[in-house]
Amino acid sequence: MSAPIEPKLGRILHIALPIVVSNASYTAMLFIDRLFLSRVGKHELAAAMSGGMTAFVVMSFFIGLIGYAAALVAQYYGAGRHEMCTRATTQALYLALASYPLVLACIPLVDDFFALTGQDPELTAPATVYGQTLLWGGIFVSVRTALSSFFVGLGRTRIVMAAHVTGTLVTVPLNYALIFGHCGVPALGIWGAALGTIGGSASSCVLLGVFYLAEIRGAFKVERPLRFAPDIARRLLRFGLPAGAEPCLNWCAFNIFVQVMHAYGADTAAAATIAFNFDTIAFVPLMGLGAAATTVVGQHLGARDQAGAMRSTALILRMGWLYALAMMALFLAGADLLVRIFASGFADPDGEIADMAAAMLRLLTLYTLANASKLILGGSLRAAGDTRWLMGVSVALHWAMAIGVYLLAHVVAVDPYVAWFTLIVMNNGQVLAAWYRYRSGVWQAIRLID
Repeated sequence: MSAPIEPKLGRILHIALPIVVSNASYTAMLFIDRLFLSRVGKHELAAAMSGGMTAFVVMSFFIGLIGYAAALVAQYYGAGRHEMCTRATTQALYLALASYPLVLACIPLVDDFFALTGQDPELTAPATVYGQTLLWGGIFVSVRTALSSFFVGLGRTRIVMAAHVTGTLVTVPLNYALIFGHCGVPALGIWGAALGTIGGSASSCVLLGVFYLAEIRGAFKVERPLRFAPDIARRLLRFGLPAGAEPCLNWCAFNIFVQVMHAYGADTAAAATIAFNFDTIAFVPLMGLGAAATTVVGQHLGARDQAGAMRSTALILRMGWLYALAMMALFLAGADLLVRIFASGFADPDGEIADMAAAMLRLLTLYTLANASKLILGGSLRAAGDTRWLMGVSVALHWAMAIGVYLLAHVVAVDPYVAWFTLIVMNNGQVLAAWYRYRSGVWQAIRLID
């Protein structure tokens, strides 16, 4: 049995670049969405970050759990057991449908959460509307994740790219019309932004569904495609639950960080949102490289080719470092110009918000290389099934950051820049832990599939 993906740069790029483009299209959608809202007002801009993050925290558990099917598909594909790829995807789809009532049950809690943050009601009211509306459309995110896991696991990432780019192309004009009131619809502001985002998710979900049906009726010729497979479902839950709990708990901790920064006031909240908007340009494509690592390494491990898995990880790391260095140079040299893209919509485009956002963006470059390394190493470890260790260490570091920033801001009453540093320290600590685990070789002894 040989590995379907050789440890060569060309083969890795064939898988990785479409995932990076997919994530980049999502980044562009967020960027443009928040740029539109900056023209509505600084409160709406900050609320899109706060409300969107809160909705994502709820969804992240299910995204991580359902999306872990990609690692199963990759290993089954590498082992030459193609019929098991579709069975793993079917179990992920069942989980996606089962998760939706739980997502709906969380909608009333969004308002309660913001009531506890102690923020200005001018920030929390639009954030609540945005977050709750996104959760109503959560079913499209869950089903899209399940369908994407099939194609990502196979390494056919161009299909995923086509679906995500389509979603972006639908979302941007839809948001423009709904936010500002064009094409015969009233101006809905931040609610329109959420509705437009749901429309984009639905369109990409439908396109992925069409491709998936074509595959199972064509090349895979699957009989009984809706068959429930308890053994695969148990395997998905065993390894996927830590993979889902990790991002959920981590994003929850990060959301606490965001809310603490917002508690400093509307100006600091707007500045942090602008800085994170550009940081997303670096972070989300690197998430794509992490997903590519899961696919490539998973296929090697399914074929019992551990040496190939390590060589592929090294190649993807180099790609990530090059991209991270380019982003660091851009943010260090061009922070002031970048920030003005958003600040130009404010009453004082060269005022305190712009200065603070530029300083925050430059500080974030202190963890850009760490982000690249931890996401790629984490993707390789997840491909092997080493999800429990990753969850334990990552969650511990994130919650240490959350508790630390809360105490620094509300007990010690430090400057916002000092609170900002807790995020930098946490990310650099996390990459050291991931590198230690990878070098230990423990992950090589784990058996994700029989």
